[in-house]
Amino acid sequence: MARTESTLAPLGSSAPDFHLEDAATGNSIFLHDFDNKAALVVVFLSPHCPFVKHVQHELAVLGEDYQKKNVGFVAISANDTVAYPDDAPDKLKEFASSAGFTFPLLFDESQEVAKAYRAACTPDFFVYDSKLKLVYRGQLDDSRPKSEIPVTGRDIRAALDAILAGQPVSEEQRPSVGCNIKWKPGNEPAYFSVPEKAVAA
Repeated sequence: MARTESTLAPLGSSAPDFHLEDAATGNSIFLHDFDNKAALVVVFLSPHCPFVKHVQHELAVLGEDYQKKNVGFVAISANDTVAYPDDAPDKLKEFASSAGFTFPLLFDESQEVAKAYRAACTPDFFVYDSKLKLVYRGQLDDSRPKSEIPVTGRDIRAALDAILAGQPVSEEQRPSVGCNIKWKPGNEPAYFSVPEKAVAA
């Protein structure tokens, strides 16, 4: 397992299109399903990643809190399920239920959506405004596994609160840190800008 930072995709870029299946319901979810939302949060995750397990309760609370405020929320898992069967759709369904997610958890089997978003780690967060332009990418907050810092969702909440208040989102943004996305052999993207560091997890 490798400790990896997010790539900090260019602010102002448009949300890449997607059409993926919700592992919990089997329904098809499209990017345009969120056209009328005040904002959209896209998070890439993996059920067995310790960094995701560390924040999964806050993810559930965050989604519930902001969906009530007309914010779209969607999670995507893109790991290679041949090498990591715990990320298969049936396991994603179990995870979404046990975590109490009220938003879709999509399976990106081809990994093309993850590559389009320049996702690198789990969790990796992207926040878009009402025009689906990227205004925040990076960490949920400063907390990490085994740290004494509480999980609050501070950074994502601040970005969403700014959007909802019609204010600009601060461009002082810190990358997320987590497990590397498990790319299929030969499919690893070339956009990584941060070296991976081996870490026991």
